[in-house]
Amino acid sequence: MSVNKVILIGNVGRDPDVRYLDNHVCVANLTLATTERGYTAQNGTQVPDRTDWHNLVFWRGLAETVEKYVHKGDKLYVEGSIRNRSYDDQNGVRRYVTEIFVDYMEMLNVRTSQRQPPQDNVPNQSQSAVSQTETVNSETPF
Repeated sequence: MSVNKVILIGNVGRDPDVRYLDNHVCVANLTLATTERGYTAQNGTQVPDRTDWHNLVFWRGLAETVEKYVHKGDKLYVEGSIRNRSYDDQNGVRRYVTEIFVDYMEMLNVRTSQRQPPQDNVPNQSQSAVSQTETVNSETPF
């Protein structure tokens, strides 16, 4: 028995790169930054923030959702599996890539344009932003 499961929460590093294959299957790629916060140890040693960048791949309906709603800077929760591949670049050098094939995503953005209407029975209640949570499942192509 084996398990290949990745869970990430982070910020989108660039707008998605979306393309459609010959059979009209949508594929979206983007980078996600996860940051481990720095700290100061008891002896005074300062450990800086550490940011890791992850290459995410979305397929089919999930890719179409990413194309419409995901932008640079958005916060995402994703689940998927790790895939490794290699290719030869233009100079014939073998390159290795690690990607996360996403099969579940939630958008964790707070949209200020979406406001809850004030409730009449509660005086002086300020309007607050509604958290937009988009939950989408997708099957990988394999």
